[in-house]
Amino acid sequence: MISNEVKAPWLSCYGDVPPTLSYPEGTMWDAVEEMVKKYPKYIAYNFMGCKTTYREFASQVELCAKALRAIGIREGDRITICMPNCPQAVIMFYAVNLVGAIANMIHPLSSEREIEFYIKESGSVVALTLDQFYGKFEAIRQNVDLQQVIIARIKDEMSPQLKAGYMLTEGLKVKRIPSDAPVVFWNDFLRGGRKYHWKYRVERKKDDPAVILYSGGTTGITKGILLSNYNFNALARQILVANPMFEPGDSMLCVMPIFHGFGLGVTIHSILANGGRCILVPRFTAKSYAKMILKYRCNFIAGVPSLYEALLREPCMKKADLSCLKGVFCGGDTLTVELKRRFDKFLDEHNSRIHIREGYGTTECVTASCLTPIHLAKEGSVGQPLPDMYYKIVKVGTEEEVPYGEEGEICIAGPTVMLGYLNQPEETEKTLRRHADGLLWVHTGDLGVMDSDGFVYFRQRIKRMIITNGYNVYPSQLENILDAHEYVQVSCVIGVPDPIRMQRVKAFIVLKTGIEPTDETKEKIMAYCRKNIAKYALPREIEFRDSLPKTLVGKVAYRLLEEEELERLKSAPQQEIEEEQEEGHITGQEENKEQKKAPAVVI
Repeated sequence: MISNEVKAPWLSCYGDVPPTLSYPEGTMWDAVEEMVKKYPKYIAYNFMGCKTTYREFASQVELCAKALRAIGIREGDRITICMPNCPQAVIMFYAVNLVGAIANMIHPLSSEREIEFYIKESGSVVALTLDQFYGKFEAIRQNVDLQQVIIARIKDEMSPQLKAGYMLTEGLKVKRIPSDAPVVFWNDFLRGGRKYHWKYRVERKKDDPAVILYSGGTTGITKGILLSNYNFNALARQILVANPMFEPGDSMLCVMPIFHGFGLGVTIHSILANGGRCILVPRFTAKSYAKMILKYRCNFIAGVPSLYEALLREPCMKKADLSCLKGVFCGGDTLTVELKRRFDKFLDEHNSRIHIREGYGTTECVTASCLTPIHLAKEGSVGQPLPDMYYKIVKVGTEEEVPYGEEGEICIAGPTVMLGYLNQPEETEKTLRRHADGLLWVHTGDLGVMDSDGFVYFRQRIKRMIITNGYNVYPSQLENILDAHEYVQVSCVIGVPDPIRMQRVKAFIVLKTGIEPTDETKEKIMAYCRKNIAKYALPREIEFRDSLPKTLVGKVAYRLLEEEELERLKSAPQQEIEEEQEEGHITGQEENKEQKKAPAVVI
C-alpha cells in the first residue's frame, strides 16, 4: 500500500487504473504456468515460421529442467544464458527458474573479456550459447570454472522451408565446431532430461534471487543487478493493468533483447505471464522489423527511438495498415519531442488508434517503472509511475525532496526495486537508501523534474551534465533541438575539456540522406542553434559523421565519443589545441554583446 507520508500526485490522473495491486507469491514460472492451465492451446511463441502452444512450451521447459537436474544443477546455482531472442533462450530461462537456479543474462556479442568477467562475477557453473559464439567460450575456457557449455543452433528451431534457405546462406558463415570440443549440443543435453525421473521442481520464495542483469549502474561501473521473482511478477502485473486493452492471445513483436530488462521484463515475461504471444526475433533490420509488423499484424511493439526513426523511412510502411496496433512503447533512450510528433502523425495516417507511449526506468527496477498513460500525455514527459511505484525528486546528494517543477535526482521505490548489486555491497549501499518515510529508494543518478500531476520529465544522467563557464548544460536538451532541424538525422552532444571554460560543447551530427556536409550546411545549422539555444550552451564545434557509435542495446554511445575526444586532445600538437580552444572560446564580455559571428565549427 502507498504510505500516507509519500506524495503521489499521479493518483489523481489514474482514471480506471487501480492505485495498488496484489502480486503473485510464487516464481516467474509459476506465473506462466497459470497461463498454461488457462490457455493450453494458445500460442506462447512464434519463431521462424514455427508456432508453439502454451502446453507444448510447458513440456519443453519441464524437459529442460530435468536435463539441468541431470547434469547436477541445484538450487541457487548460476547459469549463464548468452543468447539472442530464440526458443532455446526462453526455454532455458524458465527451466532455470523452475529448478531454483539463477539466470545470468548476457549479450552474445560481448567480447571474450566481458564474457569472462560475467561468468566469474556470477560464479556460473553452466553456460548456454549459440554455435556461432562458440569461439569466444573456447578462448576463455581455461580461465573460467564452467562445468558445461551447452551449444544451441538457430536452425534447429526453424521450419523446414526456412532451415533449407538458412543453410544455404547464413548457415554457411557458422564455423563448424570440432567433434572433440568439450561441449554438449542442445538436443543431446535434452536427452539427458528424458532419463531423469526424480524431483526437479524447487519451491522458491518470491523474494529469492532469480535473475542477474548487467548495467553500468548509477555510477557508470559494470554491475550485476540481482533481481527476484517478485520483481518480475510485479512488473508483469503492472504492465497488464496499465494496458487494459490487452487480451490473452495478443501478440508482442519481441526485438528488444532477452538479456536486457526491457526485452526480458516487458516484451517476454509480461506477455507470457498474461497469456500473450511472443514473436521471437533473434536479429533484425529496420526493413525486416517493418515487414514483421505487417506479416504478423502485431498488437504490441516496443523499441528504442532509433528504431522508430528508421521505420519512418521504410518504403514498405508507406501504405501500411496499422489498425492492429494496441500499444507502441518506446524506452531505452531519450525520445525527442520532434520524433514523437512525427511518429504519432505517421500512426494517425495509417489507421492506428493509438500514439507512441514513452516510458522510463532503470535496470535496478528491472526496466520501466514509469509510463505515459493511455488517456493523457504531456509533451516531453516520460509519463507517470506505474501502480505501487513511487517517484520523488530530491536535491542531488541528499534525501531532501524538492518542490514540484524543480530539478533534482530521480528516486524510485516499489515492488520492482532490485535486491542489490552482485558482490558489491558498497555500491548497493550508495544506490539503495531507506528514507525517513520508511521506503527503500533507488537513487538513479538521473536528473529529472516532476510536475504537480505526477508527470516525470527525464533530463539526463547527472554525470553527463556539461559545466561550461559555470553554467549547467544538458546534452539531451540540445540533442532535442538539433534533431528537430530539417537537415539532422540524429545528433549527440558531449563536453570537451577546456582550460578556460572547464568544458566546451561539441555536437556530432549525422545528416539526413541527400544533405551534403558542407560549410553552408554547418552555418545553417549554427544559425538555427543561435535562434534556439542560449548563448552559453551553444555548440563550439560541430562534427559531421556518417553514423554514431551505438551500445549493444542500440543507444548512442556518447561515452565512446568522449573517449575519442580525449584521445584526440592527447595526441594533437599543443599549438593546434590552443588555436582550437581560442577559436571556440567566447568571453563573458562578448557573450553579453550581440553575437554576430558564429562559434567555430569543424569537421
